[in-house]
Amino acid sequence: MNHSQLTALGRALRLLGEHGDALTADTPDARLHEVKADLRRALELLDESVTSSAPTTRCAEHPNGPVDTAAPDLCLLCETRRRAARRSEYNGTAPAVPRSPEHTPSRYGVRDDRPQPQQRWLPEMWNGQAWQLCGTPRRDRREAELYLAAQRRGPRPATAYRLVHEFTDYEVLRVWGTPVHVDIEPMGNGGNGGNGGNV
Repeated sequence: MNHSQLTALGRALRLLGEHGDALTADTPDARLHEVKADLRRALELLDESVTSSAPTTRCAEHPNGPVDTAAPDLCLLCETRRRAARRSEYNGTAPAVPRSPEHTPSRYGVRDDRPQPQQRWLPEMWNGQAWQLCGTPRRDRREAELYLAAQRRGPRPATAYRLVHEFTDYEVLRVWGTPVHVDIEPMGNGGNGGNGGNV
């Protein structure tokens, strides 16, 4: 809203206030028609001044966001954020409360300061020379096994697959098939003195 619009709208609203103060039970119809015309003029000025659509929520951050009628501010985005915070608090995954300053930090740190061990399952395939990762590491073992089962049933399966458990260190859990060393050179004339047999 520019300055001239603001001035005109303020004048029209003040005039309407004066009309409201002057109303009595015996106000003539001619005067009421004048009030009606002034009301229309004020509404037209308001229509010219307002550039955006009416807010759908009572949220200052997302006034035109999606509506959740159950939320106190009608804002679905903020209510989703509040629900996630309540859920993490209930599940015990909320951020830890900072320790009081009177605790003296230990040279080795306390248990909460140490990183948690990482656990993943790595699907690998035998490429003829070495084991190589054949899919995204999974956090769920069952999901990784299902992925490898689908790979083995695929149109061009490898000769062998394995599932490696990564838990700060590596441990081979299971091997499918037999890894056979395949010589790169044809006719077994590799760089190892012609010994292109199986490993």
